[in-house]
Amino acid sequence: MKKVVMVIPQDQFRDEELLAPKQILEQGKVEVKVASTTLNPVKGMLGAKVKPDILLADINVRDFDALVFIGGMGATQYWDDEKALQLARDTVNNSRIIAAICIAPVTLAKAGILKGKRATVSSSEAGLLEEGGAIYTGRLVEKDGDIITASCPSAASEFGKEILRA
Repeated sequence: MKKVVMVIPQDQFRDEELLAPKQILEQGKVEVKVASTTLNPVKGMLGAKVKPDILLADINVRDFDALVFIGGMGATQYWDDEKALQLARDTVNNSRIIAAICIAPVTLAKAGILKGKRATVSSSEAGLLEEGGAIYTGRLVEKDGDIITASCPSAASEFGKEILRA
């Protein structure tokens, strides 16, 4: 069975960016774990409450087929978090799928893994992707090799489908 870990901020994740792809993956017979910097219930921007299964610090990328960073206002928490940045680099170095949606692709850019790669992000953060060397496309969902990015909550279902296909 394939396994995916979805990383949410400890506050203010975007509900549908977690819940829609998670449902699509689970329907596709993928085991999904939710990770954060706390094991206490986390509240989404629209009111969903989710209890993480694993701490960010305890993720071993070799245990998963994909690592997914979820967006929302709280996702800025990981932009300069060295553990999150190292997890992104380790995921790529271990030839696993890495994905991020909304403003979360900035974490991938800051980890240095988007250099020369096509990627998308919430348009408000396009400059930060380009600063990280990405080729910003502005598409709803973008896949370049093992890297999948999505731009906004309305892309959540297609984002989930793209991760499942990968």
